[in-house]
Amino acid sequence: QVQLVESGGGSVQAGGSLRLSCVVNGYISSNYCMGWFRQPPGKQREGVAVLGGAGSKTYGDSVKGRFTISRDNAKNTLYLQMNSLKPEDTAIYYCAARPRASCPFPAPTDYNYWGQGTQVTVSS
Repeated sequence: QVQLVESGGGSVQAGGSLRLSCVVNGYISSNYCMGWFRQPPGKQREGVAVLGGAGSKTYGDSVKGRFTISRDNAKNTLYLQMNSLKPEDTAIYYCAARPRASCPFPAPTDYNYWGQGTQVTVSS
């Protein structure tokens, strides 16, 4: 049984930073794809950043240069460092994983495991 638990969300002013964490309870190979998705109010869930089994990283256009995805296999934790936050980054952020090295993106399809989500609110 795999469980993903996100933390680190909160409220911040535009231009600020947050770091999200996703702890993996259970077994996920270091070669599995993991990523972050978000769902803004009234909109569909969208891809933010994913990290493939080979270490390849893919970012959504709206977050490139501002967000950084990383993974600490020793701590079974996935991170998302978010800098220069904008009001349009306001959303519920979800961690996801799948037992494959490749990462579907940006659509949140074919991910087997999801966290419960953490709210990020950016005020202007």
